[in-house]
Amino acid sequence: MSEKTIVLVTGANKGIGYEIAAGLGALGWTVGVGARDEERREAAVEKLRAGGVDAFGVPLDVTDDASVTAAARLIEEHTGRLDVLVNNAGVTGGGPQEPTVVDPAAVRAAVETNVIGVLRVTNAMLPLLRRSASPRIVNMSSTVGSLTRQTDPDAETGPLSAAYSPSKSMLNALTIQYAKELRDTNILINAGCPGYTATDLNGFRGVRTPEQGAAIAIQLASLPDDGPTGGFFEEAGVVPW
Repeated sequence: MSEKTIVLVTGANKGIGYEIAAGLGALGWTVGVGARDEERREAAVEKLRAGGVDAFGVPLDVTDDASVTAAARLIEEHTGRLDVLVNNAGVTGGGPQEPTVVDPAAVRAAVETNVIGVLRVTNAMLPLLRRSASPRIVNMSSTVGSLTRQTDPDAETGPLSAAYSPSKSMLNALTIQYAKELRDTNILINAGCPGYTATDLNGFRGVRTPEQGAAIAIQLASLPDDGPTGGFFEEAGVVPW
């Protein structure tokens, strides 16, 4: 594209989201930093700008209709279109998550942000994405949402999880449905797994850096026009659903 590519990254004030914003900004893209917390959002924008990134803040709570509507309006006023949406914002839902003891509120919290939040933001941004020559949507998932791996007795899928893992399985299923509906358009939508990354979501126990975790999103956000859609990927390649 001759014009600068415009991307919105949700949950971009820290961790993987921040590194996605930094990585795409390093490509020369204009980056909307979506985040709920005003102080951390503006600190992230300031840090990105200090590093040479063309960044702007987008107040955004993915669980709130009014917030998402306002975010879409802000982007339209600021840039007039959107080329790439990275749905990165996510929560674990809290613990414990063994299915026999999990609080239903934890499941509800995980689904509200990780699934319904993605649905809400994606649908609000679609009119702006349709104005792009090469629109891309990236849903940040996790291999713990892979039913194939969860049912493989030899696969390492982490602790029992009745909220977070199923929410990512549902996000994967939602991604497939979007891809089917949008298959006759130029919008490519895929799910990506960052790997076990050290963030506050897991108490920084992950073995990958946030920069490493951001790599798959950067790859999927910058796919060529003949790239895949409706797929699930990690840095090593395709992840089985």
